[in-house]
Amino acid sequence: MNVDEIPVAFTPSGGWTGDMPPPVLAGCDTPLADGAVDMRGLWRVVRVTVDGEVQADHQMLGGVQRIEQADDRVTITAGGVVHDMRCDGTEEHGVNDVAEFDKQTRIVVVATFEEGVHVLRPVGMPIEVRRRIEGEHLIWDYIGFNATLERVT
Repeated sequence: MNVDEIPVAFTPSGGWTGDMPPPVLAGCDTPLADGAVDMRGLWRVVRVTVDGEVQADHQMLGGVQRIEQADDRVTITAGGVVHDMRCDGTEEHGVNDVAEFDKQTRIVVVATFEEGVHVLRPVGMPIEVRRRIEGEHLIWDYIGFNATLERVT
């Protein structure tokens, strides 16, 4: 199945709870786009730092993210949301969904791949969310913290 044949996924009303919803890009055979960082897999947060200090009790510790990819498309399922995007630098094809914090606030986020980094820029906010691979880890730079994730096997 080609990536363009798979409908864009959205967070269900009120977010999902319990088990993650089924994968969005299952059965897709479209290869990754040139320049796409390969983040595919199931990842668990194992370390969180704030201002360089390790946080032993941070709320994100133990959190799990499923990242699916095909061509320039990335789908991240975590924290009750499903964020499905094309990493083409446009608002139209970026994340057009709800925020994780309340599962109802509408967000528009531009997504790109830049020099081996997946970059998210919420429209109207002067912030960036970044994901990159370092060795065996996924590094997630979020608002107010940095997280190291290990692949779940």
